[in-house]
Amino acid sequence: MVGRMDELRQRVNELKDLSGIVGLATWDQETFLPAKGQPARAEQLSTLQALYHQKLIEPQLGDLLLSAAVLPELGLDDRAMIRLISQERDRALRVPVSLVRSLAEAQSHGLNAWRQARKENDFHPFEKALENLIELRKQQADALGHEGERYDALLENYEPGMRVKRLTPILDSLREKLVPLVDRLSAASQRASPIRLLQGKQFNIEKQWKLTLDLLVQMGFDFDAGRQDKSIHPFTGGSHPHDVRLTNRVDPAHPLSAFSSALHEGGHGLYEQGFDQAHHRTPLASSPSMGLHESQSRLWENLVGRSSMFWHYFFPKLRDTFPDLLSGFTEAQLCLEANRVERTCIRVDADEVTYNLHIILRYQLELSLLRGDLRVKDLPEAWNDGMGSLLGIKPATSLEGVLQDIHWAWGELGYFPTYALGNLYSASLYRAARKDLPSLDNLISVGNWKPLKDWLNKKIHREGYRCPAEELVQKVTGDGLNDADFIEYLTEKYQVLYHPSDA
Repeated sequence: MVGRMDELRQRVNELKDLSGIVGLATWDQETFLPAKGQPARAEQLSTLQALYHQKLIEPQLGDLLLSAAVLPELGLDDRAMIRLISQERDRALRVPVSLVRSLAEAQSHGLNAWRQARKENDFHPFEKALENLIELRKQQADALGHEGERYDALLENYEPGMRVKRLTPILDSLREKLVPLVDRLSAASQRASPIRLLQGKQFNIEKQWKLTLDLLVQMGFDFDAGRQDKSIHPFTGGSHPHDVRLTNRVDPAHPLSAFSSALHEGGHGLYEQGFDQAHHRTPLASSPSMGLHESQSRLWENLVGRSSMFWHYFFPKLRDTFPDLLSGFTEAQLCLEANRVERTCIRVDADEVTYNLHIILRYQLELSLLRGDLRVKDLPEAWNDGMGSLLGIKPATSLEGVLQDIHWAWGELGYFPTYALGNLYSASLYRAARKDLPSLDNLISVGNWKPLKDWLNKKIHREGYRCPAEELVQKVTGDGLNDADFIEYLTEKYQVLYHPSDA
């Protein structure tokens, strides 16, 4: 039976290798692939994903999993690996190979159509591609099986175990608390910092890029096992924990965006590089949910990167890089600028108070699309109406509205809610980190971020996918998924930032 277990591990390693190559090809599609290479890449990804699917559903793998599962001498990690592969294989067996190929091709074509639509600032070039993606996702959801909500089947791809009946009350509760908080804090923010300090200034993009690299080094991102490149929409990809690819975008008029993105994608990158080396070619070298993965990016971007401690460390470096542009400005002023609370159209540039309202809008629209209550051609209008309802603003163009995110170009329905869940988890995890590291605030202010990285490595990263996300968070923090820590964090932070009478 030992030989059978070795054979199982070999097959699992091959699946992980194939998945890594798909990830690398997808990353390249967003960074360096020539425009004329897009059709070929669509075919290549279709072939690779179909090959992965076929290897996953091979009867021999099923036999190996059944025989290995009953071995009494298996360790906990092997049992977890068998459980994860068995679950993935069971889902894959329900989806025809033809649908896998169709989805892969539709994703590549959708990405190309989305780019064209953005270029023209017009939703129509993307409309048909999105209709096709949604139809294919409906077919996938029906093939996977669900109890009335197609969204549940797709949500399982990103947040295993989460269902609409639990997610909706969580997001409804968050919305009810955030809407009045946004009203109070946006007014307080305007009083505290009525003028946009950086408006009208142009910050050299090469110097900005150098600072983003410096921030990643400060976080502990290993550039011998990763890199950062440019893309339209920042994301993290790659093929292996020793080959983690981050992307970022630099805007000369909005430098804070690039720095936030570096911290955000760096948080993802540290997670990917932090898996236990013994797990690297197995499904245990992965996060148990995208919500937990997002907790790492949001923790670094917001709880560290928007803190007064961070700005105590970073402001002198920013001022030294741009002495003329920042002459006369203070650390406190830049901290207020980084924490400006205001209703804006672009999700990735949203502050941490309004951000989840952007996610709630997308969740509501995705549910309506999958339920058949909303037609794709009516999506731009529904988007604008939702922005008006939740944030009191309406996008002026499609680029500010329905075309701003890449996720639907990939057909990633069910992904957006994980950002909100990540925000909630991040506040709970940071509370636990501060308890275990009493001097954490001071360490961040002097640029010593290694203790926080080490804590996350130990508590979250090296655990990989040994257990479900919420179970791991509960083990680390003492609590499961809740919005109490997040709301408390926002309230306490902005009371100090804007003074009690304002917040």
